[in-house]
Amino acid sequence: MPKTDVILIQNVVGLGGESDQIKVSTGYARNYLVPHGLAIPLSQGNKRRLEALRQRRSDRENKDLSAMSELGKSLSQVTLTLLMKTGDDGKMFGSVTTGTIADVIKTQLDVAIEKKKIVLDEPIRALGEYEIAVNLHQEIKSSFKIIVKSSNPLPEVPAAPVVEVKKSEKRSRFGRRSDEAQPSRKA
Repeated sequence: MPKTDVILIQNVVGLGGESDQIKVSTGYARNYLVPHGLAIPLSQGNKRRLEALRQRRSDRENKDLSAMSELGKSLSQVTLTLLMKTGDDGKMFGSVTTGTIADVIKTQLDVAIEKKKIVLDEPIRALGEYEIAVNLHQEIKSSFKIIVKSSNPLPEVPAAPVVEVKKSEKRSRFGRRSDEAQPSRKA
């Protein structure tokens, strides 16, 4: 099957990024990539265009890198609060997942972070404070704190009354007080 060289104009999943020169089958290039505006055939005129595409790609990547580093710095100083429904015993209904955390970031900070960039070893299933890692870019990793609280207040358990034991009320191991008269045994 004959192959042809093309220059990608946009990122194509599985093939490459913008300004990459790749070799694909002729039919794929002619029937899909070129008509959809994803690639241009390699020619002398398009080779000059390749430099402009590479410059545009590097500018965009530098801009993304600086934006993500700023976001990483600001995220590391943030503590988010998440309210979850709990039962009477304080146990959560459900769990906190990466999707839930991404929604909290969107609502509280007005910043959109993809849920696949949030790193959780396993879903959070208990109330408390957690450190969450975020992979913002290949070179930038950050973390922030999230506090998971109960949305419905836990019922207060009344404190047990404190009973003072006086010396005169101490009981022996048989249940009798030491100052109590011992009953006489009559047969």
